[in-house]
Amino acid sequence: MFPGTHAAQSPDKIAAVLVETGETLTYGELEERSVRLAHVLHDAGLRPGDVVALLTENNLHAFEVYWAALRSGLYVTAVNHHLAPGEVGYIVDDSGAKALIVSAGKAELATQVAGAAGLKLAFDGPVDGYGSYDDALAAASDVPFDDQPYGATMLYSSGTTGRPKGVRPMLSGAQVDDPGDSLVGLAGQFFGVNPDAVYLSPAPIYHAAPLRWSGAVQAHGGTVVMMRRFDAETALRTIEERSVTHGQFVPTMFVRMLQLPDDDRTRYDVSSLKVAIHAAAPCPVEVKQKMIDWWGPVLVEYYAGTEGNGMTMIDSRTWLTKPGTVGRAVMGTVRICDDAGVVLPAGEVGTVYYERETVPFTYHNDPEKTAAGQHPEHPNWASLGDVGYLDEDGFLFLTDRKSFMIISGGVNIYPQETENVLALHPAIHDVAVIGLPDPEMGESVAAFVQLAAGVDPSDELGAEIIAFVKSKIASYKAPRSVRFVDELPRTETGKLVKGELRKQYG
Repeated sequence: MFPGTHAAQSPDKIAAVLVETGETLTYGELEERSVRLAHVLHDAGLRPGDVVALLTENNLHAFEVYWAALRSGLYVTAVNHHLAPGEVGYIVDDSGAKALIVSAGKAELATQVAGAAGLKLAFDGPVDGYGSYDDALAAASDVPFDDQPYGATMLYSSGTTGRPKGVRPMLSGAQVDDPGDSLVGLAGQFFGVNPDAVYLSPAPIYHAAPLRWSGAVQAHGGTVVMMRRFDAETALRTIEERSVTHGQFVPTMFVRMLQLPDDDRTRYDVSSLKVAIHAAAPCPVEVKQKMIDWWGPVLVEYYAGTEGNGMTMIDSRTWLTKPGTVGRAVMGTVRICDDAGVVLPAGEVGTVYYERETVPFTYHNDPEKTAAGQHPEHPNWASLGDVGYLDEDGFLFLTDRKSFMIISGGVNIYPQETENVLALHPAIHDVAVIGLPDPEMGESVAAFVQLAAGVDPSDELGAEIIAFVKSKIASYKAPRSVRFVDELPRTETGKLVKGELRKQYG
């Protein structure tokens, strides 16, 4: 299953539509344009295992790039366009991207990215230093290659030092029309995705879930309804107007929809929804219960990571019997282990591992991080660093997340990166960044600051510290609040004890 199959059968069927503009991309157009781009990439010297980097806002051209890479045995690295130029440049360089394709809507950022990519193309308008995407496609062949090896995404998530690390899946060696892709199969088997699916994607396309799930919907021949950005009422209106059958959300989106005035919230008909997928962050039990009360038992939750090492799933009816669970494994086998790697019995809390035949990924250019995520005695068991337990029926409950990681609005924020910036501020002697509970975002970034000698705390200084971070890295990583403390809890060896801060303030 892939778009070429559906283009041959129904070339005029809509593969994707952009909500705000009404722009559409048919399966015939998606097939032809991805074939042409595949030729452009091949002529530029890219071969299976090479990387195409993509820098764009939510844009229908993203699907052309995605499928061109996947039908060429390439990796596609979609880059977060909210990052600072240096952060984007690092990802492009670290990935070894041989092609960089950008949107004219991100021209200012694109022109600041220094990379070694030999092929640089821009769509939707000119960008200095980039060739025309449309001209390149117009000059390329529209005949598919006989050999179309199946590629993959290589997306970046922060490492333990705060530097992003690419999650590099193993390539299967299969052909694009019969990839045996686990997500495509799971989407059909457990989430009911089929050619009649109308899938609402309100999240940024550079994230793993929106990109991969949209690709899975198109592999099944469904229609992706993409929003430029999430807006609670627009999402509800779109569900009604487009007769959306499937959608994917993070808990913050649920909160914002629930916060709408009753008249606005209830005026839209959402009865077309068959499956409302949610993941990316823990969903408070009371929020999920309210959504089920409102939308009916259509919520389906899964727990997985960009790494793709395993997945659990839970539907609404089962969740109601076990509130708080993230479900049972549908990909891999869940193992709970203590710090020594010993498997724990039901009910005992430990590190969550997924057992697979082989670990299906590595962290690009970081063998130490790759090894750290593997079980000490079973190299085919991999962990994302989360902590939880299995009940007697095999349902997984998470009790903590990756060490120190903050999840705000479904976005992962690694405090070390923010701390590294703040350590350079002349007024700061010591700093710790943690997530504090936030009723809308789940968590908000908070900085606890011990000032340098002779510096007095003030609201103005707090605002200056926040602005300082925003000038260095992406603004969503900056603290929402700054709290001045006399001393931070550290051990005699200098290790910061963030648990004490959480206990006192969280």
